[in-house]
Amino acid sequence: MNAKALISDLQDYYLLSIQGILGALQRPFYGKDVIEQMDYAGAGSFFIIVLVSLFVGMALSLQLAAELSVLGLKMYTGKVVGISIIREIGPVAAALVFTGRVGSGMASELGSMVLGHQVDTLRVFGVDPVKKLVTPRMLSAFLMLPALTLIGDAASLLGGYYIAVFVSHQSGYVYWSSVREVLIFENVFSGSVKPFIFGFLISSISCYMGLSTKGGAIGLRSSTTRAVVASIIMIIVADFLLTRILLYVLGFSV
Repeated sequence: MNAKALISDLQDYYLLSIQGILGALQRPFYGKDVIEQMDYAGAGSFFIIVLVSLFVGMALSLQLAAELSVLGLKMYTGKVVGISIIREIGPVAAALVFTGRVGSGMASELGSMVLGHQVDTLRVFGVDPVKKLVTPRMLSAFLMLPALTLIGDAASLLGGYYIAVFVSHQSGYVYWSSVREVLIFENVFSGSVKPFIFGFLISSISCYMGLSTKGGAIGLRSSTTRAVVASIIMIIVADFLLTRILLYVLGFSV
């Protein structure tokens, strides 16, 4: 892809994102579509995010307990697990799982509608396809990913508790006391802001890639793959930038 094509794609993506955001503020409101997309993005992703988060917490606790025990600091396992999950690992893990399930689904669904000329049909009937198709998906991801991240964080902390107590033979009271120490405003705020940004990025990128589908089945495969890859890259980049900004804003020295 040359520079001219890249700039053109970025311009189209920004315009689509802006139109999708403005669509939430203008009539008509497609409330039923929003609810359907929230059910698909939220309830449909609940089990897999809980499962992944549980084992992420268990693996993190297991590794930290092994390393900290060498230093005689095993009692800090809960604190390190808590701050790692709440600030960084929880939001990123949930966003990556969300991308694999919901983002790819959005891209493939919209791509199929483009190839089946359903999007053109909406235009013929005077319906704005961005407002009808993109805005509900953006709203659902923006609202549901933070909720799923919160649930995933809880599952990760429970997984860490299981390893700390039943494998490393630590005190459950000490573990939860250490976790409570990191539940301060700065940490919770940092972990709460990121899912909103991730949800917007995943949905907007996936919708853009889906609506840009060309070339039949091969084009659909390509657009879905590009949606997932681009979303993953932007999640990692945005996580770094947000972490740097939040550390500065909240007064942490680096």
